[in-house]
Amino acid sequence: MPILLLFSIFLLLRGHYYPGGGFVGGLVASIAFVLHSFTNGTDATMKLLGRKPLSLIPVGLGISAFSVILPLFFGLPPMTGLWVQEKFPLIGLIGSSLFFDIGVYLVVIGVVLTILFTISLTDD
Repeated sequence: MPILLLFSIFLLLRGHYYPGGGFVGGLVASIAFVLHSFTNGTDATMKLLGRKPLSLIPVGLGISAFSVILPLFFGLPPMTGLWVQEKFPLIGLIGSSLFFDIGVYLVVIGVVLTILFTISLTDD
């Protein structure tokens, strides 16, 4: 699980220069939690998460929406890329597209895990 989560973060950070990003990284992170659920049970995975995955959806939407409207405060059209001019170690340049991808990452994890955990917790 830690290796898959680390790989999902790599995909998230790689995405604003190359293919990848929030969607693919979120899917890989979801796979890590699903595999944990297969081996340890859904209840153990829910305890590991600490809160319901449904709560990640509005947080991710909020972060993405903020990155979309942030350029409006600088007199630019929405969704214009804003970049910090200094490079950060291991990450490189940070821009508003990274925050959009982080929001997508959280939404994807929230949606996938909510669907799968809802299906697995239903009693027939």
